[in-house]
Amino acid sequence: MANAPEVLKTPGMVPDELKQEPRSKGIVTARKKKPKELAVITECCTGCAGSPACVEYCPVEDCMFWVPDEDNPPFGRIQIDPIQCIGCKKCLSKGPDGCFLDGCPWDAIVMVDIAEVEKEVGPMAY
Repeated sequence: MANAPEVLKTPGMVPDELKQEPRSKGIVTARKKKPKELAVITECCTGCAGSPACVEYCPVEDCMFWVPDEDNPPFGRIQIDPIQCIGCKKCLSKGPDGCFLDGCPWDAIVMVDIAEVEKEVGPMAY
């Protein structure tokens, strides 16, 4: 009997050991094309008291994750791994119970042109 193919998780820009729960769940394969825009979390993120709705809607494994505020535990915020973001905008458009919103409750997620992101993080493949 043949072994099942091994699923290789797409490496991100942020090492997995720095990504804390809650973390997004979903696909683990590399994105198929470079998105035109990427989701970026602004300084307005409050982390929604440790239960952020945005993370639940992200379809990419470990793309969105919790980062603790070292100066003010147990507070923290959400961060997005730009290498894993597919630019789907699901973290902006869906709210609790499937309702549609104009953005997160704190307007903390914005879509940024990939060229602007690459100025900060360097050129990205796919």
